[in-house]
Amino acid sequence: MSLTWLIDALPAYAEDQKRNLATLAAETILSEQQKWGCFLASACTTGEAVTLAALDQEAQARLSVEARTAAKTSVSIIAMNAVYFRAVNLIGNQDYRKAPANLSMAALTHPAIDKIDFELWNLAVSAVIGCGACLNAHEAELRVHEVSIEKVRAALRIAAVVHATSTICRVEQIL
Repeated sequence: MSLTWLIDALPAYAEDQKRNLATLAAETILSEQQKWGCFLASACTTGEAVTLAALDQEAQARLSVEARTAAKTSVSIIAMNAVYFRAVNLIGNQDYRKAPANLSMAALTHPAIDKIDFELWNLAVSAVIGCGACLNAHEAELRVHEVSIEKVRAALRIAAVVHATSTICRVEQIL
């Protein structure tokens, strides 16, 4: 499976997502590593097999083994953090927010790839999962590194389109 195959497999009612996938794949706001890491991390986060297979194949051609592993590491750590931090922020009792999480999160501070790239992937994963606390934390870290709003928006667009594509593939049972 490839991105072209995935685009062609989507039904006619998903014409916007077909266009969005093609446009985002060709976009130059993000570096190739940033872009394809966002695609891969977002697809891994959805867990939908068809979208993941197509985007993983594309990522294999564009990312190093280390970058592909880092994208999956982002999914692993943010999946855990999103559940924990979303929960403590939804609980009305403020005491939960004050206490340390006591969860290992070393991957966030020592990624195997460029920190900015990793933070963009963390942001995309946080968007797919829908954790406001994680989104704010990773967007703030990107601001510290002076990453432009345009790059942040590009990562969020990729997350949104990959999520929509995965949903369509699940609904249509595209194989």
